[in-house]
Amino acid sequence: PDNSSAFSPVCHNLRRFFPTVITHKAWEGFHFAGHEIRITEATDCYGAVVWPSALVLCHFLETNSKQYNLVDKNVIEIGAGTGLVSVVASLLGALVTATDLPELLGNLQHNVLQNTKLKSKHRPCVKELSWGIDLEKNFPRASCHFDYIMAADVVYHHPFLDELLLTFDHLCKNDTVILWAMKFRLDKENQFVGRFQTLFDLEVLSNFPISLLYLWDV
Repeated sequence: PDNSSAFSPVCHNLRRFFPTVITHKAWEGFHFAGHEIRITEATDCYGAVVWPSALVLCHFLETNSKQYNLVDKNVIEIGAGTGLVSVVASLLGALVTATDLPELLGNLQHNVLQNTKLKSKHRPCVKELSWGIDLEKNFPRASCHFDYIMAADVVYHHPFLDELLLTFDHLCKNDTVILWAMKFRLDKENQFVGRFQTLFDLEVLSNFPISLLYLWDV
């Protein structure tokens, strides 16, 4: 990989991350895209834990890398959490923007940058994204074009599903593909899929015992 001038700037200069509460291990180890990936988790926030749907999506990206070739593609992950999906997408050659709420960005940047440094073709970007807020200001339609939007378990116990739908709609262009892994749990969350189908075409790609993986194409 070209690790020299091809790196794009990091969106935020964040202070070094010191997790307040750590799981019984300092990090959780995974192996995707030919690399060992070490992910720091914090138990004081469910957004800083690796959920099963993230593993499903990473497995899908790795095993379908020819059909869904991420090399030099613009990819944004919403609700990136620990950043595992963003790390794998970056290792597979994508130009990645990993996003989440402000309080999660320190952990997210820590995981993303330490697992992609000198390993990825493009340096990933970490950026704040609060669903439905300042979308045009922070991600203007005229200049932001994403080939892929990735999301893992973004509807779990979440009160801002209207804002999530608005965010998906804002970030999508006519040729954008959404790869979304989710586990069916609560009626409110399950009904969100029906609302999603009013805006996007829906195709089930894989059905795992622990999760369902969907592909949305505008």
